[in-house]
Amino acid sequence: MNPRRTRTAAALAVSLVLTVPLAAGPAQAVSQSPLSEAFARAGAAYDVPGDVLAALAYSQTHLDGHDGKPSASGGYGIMHLVSNPVTRTLEKAAELTGEPVAALRTNDAVNVHGGAALLRSHADELGLSVVARKDPAAWYPAVAAYTHASSPEVARLFAEGVYEVLGRGVRAKAPSGEVVVIAPRFLRPERGGYEKVPDPRSDFGAASVDYPSAHWVPASSNSYSVANRPVSSAIDRIVIHVAQGYYAGTISWFQNPNRPSNQLVSSHYVVRSSDGDITQMVREKDIAYHVYNLNSRSVGIEHEGFVSDATWFTDAMYRSSAALTRNIADRYGIPKDRAHIVAHSEVPGNDHTDPGPYWDWNRYMQYVTGGTGPAPGKYWVDTFADAPGYATPGGTRTGTLLRGTNYVYCRTWGPIVQSGNSFNHWWLKTDLDSGNPWQNQWVSAYYLSRWGNDEAKDNNGNDIPDCM
Repeated sequence: MNPRRTRTAAALAVSLVLTVPLAAGPAQAVSQSPLSEAFARAGAAYDVPGDVLAALAYSQTHLDGHDGKPSASGGYGIMHLVSNPVTRTLEKAAELTGEPVAALRTNDAVNVHGGAALLRSHADELGLSVVARKDPAAWYPAVAAYTHASSPEVARLFAEGVYEVLGRGVRAKAPSGEVVVIAPRFLRPERGGYEKVPDPRSDFGAASVDYPSAHWVPASSNSYSVANRPVSSAIDRIVIHVAQGYYAGTISWFQNPNRPSNQLVSSHYVVRSSDGDITQMVREKDIAYHVYNLNSRSVGIEHEGFVSDATWFTDAMYRSSAALTRNIADRYGIPKDRAHIVAHSEVPGNDHTDPGPYWDWNRYMQYVTGGTGPAPGKYWVDTFADAPGYATPGGTRTGTLLRGTNYVYCRTWGPIVQSGNSFNHWWLKTDLDSGNPWQNQWVSAYYLSRWGNDEAKDNNGNDIPDCM
């Protein structure tokens, strides 16, 4: 059975994270939660649910305004207010709020108010009533409109991501150090006309021709060159990018034909942060515009996120992207090494820095060369109470994991376990102390005492790898 180590009584305490209510409250002389209060105040000012605003912001930027610097598509601040030749939501927010464009770019609270004003304007255009505005589920069409997507499918892709955040909840740390908590809540989104749009989680686009696990959503035809590779030219490099933007926004940007000539860029694939979902946008035989002088001989893979923020680089993203890279390398005979799988920043003649200092090349190349199973070894965790074990996450009860220090093998995303404001979606694969069967069963990471809400880390604070 499982080895055990003794623990002190103090170590059995549950570490709880207090949720900052997303509702307007009395002002404080020195605010300890300015961002949470900004969501609450903007929501109250524009009659927008504060948690919808926060989920929308988290989906796009992980609450990081990047010091006023724009995303690849020209989006500013944590609400991603866009200013480019195609979309002018930054300027629209200035018109709606009366705030200067400069403040909307750089001031988080002002940026949140701008996002709330935009979202409310979409709700008004859609005829959302006073009563409906109180229901977060009714805001789905307005959230979809917020992104100004290139197609209804991409708009739904964006909205689904926001409502997934609302469903699972989030505990996120802003660059200021403030922790913003969006408590999980069950919602049945009122999609309106988007109910008839293909579901991006199942049948968004046709299956990719080159990599069947990907969706096929073609980039604008002026963003790549038709070719006949590898007959016309050999493919001997795979280039790793970070998009400086979010998944649906990157797809939409690559699809838009009305960009300036110096922004007619694309990549063969785009990978999502939260779950590793992959969209193919350019056939591998064709030449995507992603890396200047290496375009004709390479395949480009964009990853959702920003180079300055490590939170985008999830284990699910690494594993999914690595499986794609391994598949491409096998099909074209590309060596699986760092001389042939390269960073955008490593290609001569480029001024980009992606994927940046937080991209874990050691982990990524281990997954490329060593398969997609859990990393070897056992991961020690502290459990504050006896934990029920299940045959599947949340499934049939099979036995009990006794409280103490236990080992687990890996984790997976599953049904929520919640008590008050403490909650967790992660489930840990382990061996139980009692039950039949007792091996390779599942317990909720809610029973971790060391790491608290919605995290699954070992006793050293390292992420426990996902099960595949």
